[in-house]
Amino acid sequence: MGIQKQLFGKSPDNREVFLYEITNENHMTIAVSDFGATLVKVLVPDRDGHLRDVVLGYDSAEGYYDNPGHFGAVVGRNGNRIKAAKFTINGKEYQLAVNDNKNNLHSGPNWYRTRVWNVTEINEEKNSVTFGILSPDGDQGFPGNYTGYVTYELTEANEIVLHYEGSADMDTVVNMTNHSYFNLAGHKAGAEAMLNHVVQIFAPEYTPVSDSEAIPTGEILPVKGTPMDFTKPKTIGQDVEADFEQLKLLGGYDHNYALCREKGELQQAAKIVCKESGIEMEVFTDLPGMQFYIGNFIEKENGKEGCVYEKRGGFCMETQYYPDACNQPAFQSSVLKAGEKYDTVTVYKFSSEK
Repeated sequence: MGIQKQLFGKSPDNREVFLYEITNENHMTIAVSDFGATLVKVLVPDRDGHLRDVVLGYDSAEGYYDNPGHFGAVVGRNGNRIKAAKFTINGKEYQLAVNDNKNNLHSGPNWYRTRVWNVTEINEEKNSVTFGILSPDGDQGFPGNYTGYVTYELTEANEIVLHYEGSADMDTVVNMTNHSYFNLAGHKAGAEAMLNHVVQIFAPEYTPVSDSEAIPTGEILPVKGTPMDFTKPKTIGQDVEADFEQLKLLGGYDHNYALCREKGELQQAAKIVCKESGIEMEVFTDLPGMQFYIGNFIEKENGKEGCVYEKRGGFCMETQYYPDACNQPAFQSSVLKAGEKYDTVTVYKFSSEK
């Protein structure tokens, strides 16, 4: 058990950046970097006690410079899409960069994931590292000076607890998430293994999209009777190629699941099982939504340990306010009021079946 710090490379502006390896008494290890507050490794014991790294990523900070899939990234200020790359707060319209068709995706192109975050606390007792970022008024087009934090804690119950906190001096949009891609057979295992994962998502509804640009229509529809339904466990691959418009529009699952309508208590969002490795993962969040994405757009990406990641090599479960929540009156708003605290928790819990 403990936290080890090591050099991880340099940032684009030639600053040294570091990797923090956190290990618990079960020999589970995670590695996080101050470059982007990125989750770089998750080493989990399989049913035979062998450690498998179950997240996609790169061997050094330099690999994360481009990172078209946002592997391991903490996304902010706003995760997911904002329609037409603009929103209005208190009667004033704010324009963001257009970086995804006509829209804005993940607040790019000036990503939080390519910035060096401040290490504000290393807590050996809690087995946690906290990263902070200062985002000035106008940064990425958002109003207000925003101070944000994310804490990674590894518990003795094999939980990765991500605690997001923040505040701003003007009303602004804040919707932070983690964009890690998981493959519970191991990060090198590829699409066949990933599609055989058995998934259960505890969401009775989802938010359909209007077209291939993936902007929600504003509706919240039941999953029952559709290939979107994961309320009972099934493999990811079972219905992915179904003749269903929502899947055809986005080339597979890339949708927001409506766990509930409003932020509330921490609740289970999903459970994933890999029969081959015996590794199981559960997701918990207090947020109303979770984007289930299966890496439909990964293309020959050179990753860790010489691995070339291909389409559907990993899945994401990005906890969130619903996409475009700042513009959609039917969705709980992602606007953070000036002086109020942004405070949300997501947990990835791992175990292995014997």
